[in-house]
Amino acid sequence: MDKIKVGIIGCGKISGIYMENCAKFEALELVACADLDLNRAQEQAKQYNVPRACTVDELLQDPDIQIVINLTIPAAHAEVCLKALEAGKHVYVEKPLAVTREEGLAVLAAARERELMVGSAPETFFGAGIQTALKLIQDGAIGRPVSAAAFMMSRGHEFWHPDPEFYYAKGGGPMFDMGPYYLTALIQLLGPIKRIAGMTGKALEQRTITSEKKYGQKIQVEVPTHVTGTLEFAQGAIATLTTSFDIFGGSTLPPIEIHGTEGTLLVPDPNSFGGPVKLRRIGEEAWTEVPLLPGYAENSRGIGPADMASALLHGRPHRATGELAYHVLEAMWGFHDASDAGSYYEMQSTCTPPAALPLDLKPYRLD
Repeated sequence: MDKIKVGIIGCGKISGIYMENCAKFEALELVACADLDLNRAQEQAKQYNVPRACTVDELLQDPDIQIVINLTIPAAHAEVCLKALEAGKHVYVEKPLAVTREEGLAVLAAARERELMVGSAPETFFGAGIQTALKLIQDGAIGRPVSAAAFMMSRGHEFWHPDPEFYYAKGGGPMFDMGPYYLTALIQLLGPIKRIAGMTGKALEQRTITSEKKYGQKIQVEVPTHVTGTLEFAQGAIATLTTSFDIFGGSTLPPIEIHGTEGTLLVPDPNSFGGPVKLRRIGEEAWTEVPLLPGYAENSRGIGPADMASALLHGRPHRATGELAYHVLEAMWGFHDASDAGSYYEMQSTCTPPAALPLDLKPYRLD
């Protein structure tokens, strides 16, 4: 089978799972990795058997690399995407697509101008959990979806992450960190968003790092750390979404519930690929755990670039599109804008939800 050569820019914590999985998908061949810290790139290349570690410029100048996987920090996402596009590469970026809407639009415009693909995480909607929930909804298991509730409740990242500062800087916060998972899943299941009402808050102006590397250091919190609101979808459903780093005593709230005219669906954590998926229809006294569809129930980060590569090889659209990622980016800002203005934020963009995965795919093949 033909393979598309890819290179990774950004060799931080999340790069390992991408490197591990790139070796599994048949459409991908990971040939290089780069980082501003060349030593870090060399360490990752050695650990994951990547043929070459190099500078960012060297990777972008490599004529054999067709897709750049951009795993830099959020503040650098747009800059690196634009450089990759200018170098004639398709690009797949970790979430979010960009920090601002203006940057996101610039990335989409550059890709259109050069007839190149842009894709973005999250790619967890490829997972068996979300795919199973999608098929149940499409098959009418809960009737017509009318509402949803979604919750990402956490205490933040300073107690475990070695370098947590960016979570509390511009482009950070719970909505920009975890909101993409929840919004992408809701869009996959309910369609594009029409308008948003939101409120934001901040429990602490300063946080103390308790992870080992920077234990005791202080972080100034520059962004809201509790973001909540309601979404009206173009197809009529209404959802509530809360993302928070201010939940210090734990929570029992579910990740996502979808309520329909004939039942309720419990959707698994959209930051995972597996289950469980549970269903309760009108008249039933208990929840039924639904067997997951065949597919990707384990951590399969890298499936987004693999789908992009397979799309290039087979001449079809890819699923984790830039348009979807921009719709999510606009929605995240919509919560903040609605809170600041005290009124609804009317979405200016739309998108087509990703196509469901075929049920007869062979492992690590997307076509």
